[in-house]
Amino acid sequence: MTMTLAELTSRTGLTVLDHLEHSVRIPVLDGLQAQGDLIVIPLSEVDVTVWGDAVWRPVPAEGVELLRGAAGGNPHTLVAEPGTCRWTAHVRDGQGLAIGVFDATAPVYLLHPEHGGSGCAPGTYVVRRQREHEGSRSRLVAD
Repeated sequence: MTMTLAELTSRTGLTVLDHLEHSVRIPVLDGLQAQGDLIVIPLSEVDVTVWGDAVWRPVPAEGVELLRGAAGGNPHTLVAEPGTCRWTAHVRDGQGLAIGVFDATAPVYLLHPEHGGSGCAPGTYVVRRQREHEGSRSRLVAD
């Protein structure tokens, strides 16, 4: 079952900007999805590995801040029902873009004050920074 942005912000205590439609239902997807300067990819689709001795931590009800926007901007926060998701930053990524990996047994959500929410179906996902290319140059997306 999906939840609305209002339900998610109420449950977590996190806020989003007023211009967002709070009654919108947040879709829960099981594939690739992006939110600002982050991209979430099923682990099976990328060459990223979790360290053998990785320390996993449960995602608490108030969430885990994954990345804060450029110049101290707004955070991207991973939120989940207690006991349904764990997170580790102990990963190897040859491209150097991975922030970490989460493993969820129930739907989890990414919440951002400007972008609202997006949902991830149960599974294991890599959270990466996004990159943009201009000619032969590339740079991280700044949100």
